[in-house]
Amino acid sequence: MAAKDSIGIVGLGLVGTALARRLMAAGFEVTGYDLREEARAALAAKGGRVAASLTEVAGAASRVVLAVFDTADVLSVVEGSEGLLSVPGVRSIIDCSTGTPHELEALAARLAARGIAFIEAPLSGSSQQIAAGEATLLLGGETESLRQCEAVLAAMAGQRFHVGGAGMGARAKLATNLVLGLNRAALAEGMVFAESLGIAPEQFLALVLASPATSGAAQAKGRMMVEGDFAPQSRIRQHLKDLSLMIDSAAAAGQELPLSQAHAALLRAAVAAGDGELDNAAIIRELRRRKTELPPTDPNQTSP
Repeated sequence: MAAKDSIGIVGLGLVGTALARRLMAAGFEVTGYDLREEARAALAAKGGRVAASLTEVAGAASRVVLAVFDTADVLSVVEGSEGLLSVPGVRSIIDCSTGTPHELEALAARLAARGIAFIEAPLSGSSQQIAAGEATLLLGGETESLRQCEAVLAAMAGQRFHVGGAGMGARAKLATNLVLGLNRAALAEGMVFAESLGIAPEQFLALVLASPATSGAAQAKGRMMVEGDFAPQSRIRQHLKDLSLMIDSAAAAGQELPLSQAHAALLRAAVAAGDGELDNAAIIRELRRRKTELPPTDPNQTSP
């Protein structure tokens, strides 16, 4: 296969694996790297090539997709002593992490000075939605850079929005994730409230889906909450990281986020209780843990 059809992927977790599958299905030769041996083996079993180092990825593909945890990981992968830039070859970097906007702006400027394109491409959607092509790419970067990587981006997601230059992709992802996360938390709180009133979760979900209370979160996560199936499509600890970025970004702009502050407190408690690796739907477990004891009944009290 021609070199122009080769793509590198760094990070083979839930998102990276879903993207690798989509790119291979679109005819790209994928070379992937992850610190975890089991993740590399899983890619090989699906027909991908496995790299033993970041420099090997850089040697195999001029375009590299990053699906790592945060901006600190992005900077290490790109500019570290044994990172992608330690050898020649990479011409375009597509970053799918939810990152820190001003740090990504600065990275884009440093890369541009070296003639390397940087595209922010955070995805709105779970790993399951990404694999099905149902996620949305929120793109930040130069228009020409996006044009040159159009075939790659199209393989990653059918719906794509170019929201501005570097840093704007992260800002757009944080803002939309804020709404998504609160929708999910509201659904979980409503389900727990309904249970306390004697309404079964299954019935409550049906009511929500058939009423103006419905949401994409209810459609995607409601069944998981009802069934207690929290196999991760996305993880609580990852959304807590995003919430911290939202709150810090808002504080820098002089904006309070009271609902997100409460949401963050819930997720910190969920992580402390050991639920950090579970799907975001597992926030309902934390809300159930907050059931209080009923006050004692006064035996001398009479009904009015």
